[in-house]
Amino acid sequence: MVQNPPIYASISISFEWAMNDFSSGFHPPAVPGHETKLSAEEKQPAARCEWDFSLATVVSSTANATVSDTLGVIEFDPSNTILATGGIARKIRIYTLNSLLRPQEDTVHSQGKHQSIAFLDHTNACDNCIFTPAKLSSLRWKPGTGGRILGSGDYDGVVMEYDIETKLPIFERDEHGGRRVWSVDYSHSDPFLGASGSDDGTMQMWDPRCGEGGGSVAKVQPTKSRSSVCCVEFNPFGDALIAAGCADKKAYVYDVRKMVEPVHIFDGHTKTITYVRFLNAQTLVSAGTDGCLKLWNIVDSRLLRTYKGHVNSRSFVGLSVWRHGGLLGCGSENNQVFVYDTRWGEPIWVHGFEPVGRDSSDHQHAFVSSVCWRQVNEDQCTLVAGGSNGVLHVFVGKRKSDSE
Repeated sequence: MVQNPPIYASISISFEWAMNDFSSGFHPPAVPGHETKLSAEEKQPAARCEWDFSLATVVSSTANATVSDTLGVIEFDPSNTILATGGIARKIRIYTLNSLLRPQEDTVHSQGKHQSIAFLDHTNACDNCIFTPAKLSSLRWKPGTGGRILGSGDYDGVVMEYDIETKLPIFERDEHGGRRVWSVDYSHSDPFLGASGSDDGTMQMWDPRCGEGGGSVAKVQPTKSRSSVCCVEFNPFGDALIAAGCADKKAYVYDVRKMVEPVHIFDGHTKTITYVRFLNAQTLVSAGTDGCLKLWNIVDSRLLRTYKGHVNSRSFVGLSVWRHGGLLGCGSENNQVFVYDTRWGEPIWVHGFEPVGRDSSDHQHAFVSSVCWRQVNEDQCTLVAGGSNGVLHVFVGKRKSDSE
């Protein structure tokens, strides 16, 4: 696989997390019919924000660091009270949500016109820290373990599971030939069943209870050209489906009971697909380095809506869906976090990251590299976003009253 051009090598903080240019120079023609089906979007009313968002907490490092601390992944545990982050710095940090939203007395506050922002240091805010042997590209909590087991995929092509209490690895598989693992996920119907996508062009499913071949139970190569598999996700709504997004600009959905040919193919992006997320049992959201998010009908593979506004042409900038609120969150290469309402193709809220502490000198090269919604069934929400400079931002939102 072709590495990033040398011109970017000197900008370590910004482009450590920048992905390789997977796409070839050839761009296929637009899928016939998509333009006419989406023309109705132009007649829709302008996007409106029904939420009041505010920045609650900023977590950064005050100590000098010699390596990049890009936050490539943020994940809430099943209880939505514990947060894990990982990235370039070879460490998993664990936070409790209460420690981030209810700072202690020694916290530094900045009183704005309408809000008070808490500024924390990673060392003090972090409840637990696990050092890893390689840079991390993916984290996912294992269902059914009470938030104790956390799976990871790393730059060395290894999938590991960590016991959060003992801080020790309890499972390891190295079946991707040393090629970077971009994404890991677990089945909700059978939590022992996991999946990983890699630069080796394969999506593999595995079960630690199976001793042979790292517990491998299935392996598929979505593209003949072995394009990188950049993201995988099991359907959390009961169907035996798993989705994969690839560098060939397409997303594929397979039936896990018969991993031979995909049952659905989503073709509409013009560059690498970096993320896929199930919004509900009927729809799937994809993100690509063409600067678009797309909403798909799973049943007939039809494109329902395209979301534009953020900047994304080369990097992983995160994608998270808040299912109860119908909101999408993503980062941007202009160092902003974007929120879209699934009903409209334009963003309803945008917030720029400001330089903090020692990271101020690198601010011009920084970008928002990861986002995660807290999955709660309430009319208030929490969105956590991480940057390429290692700074964590916690936003809270509340639905506006009808009178506003």
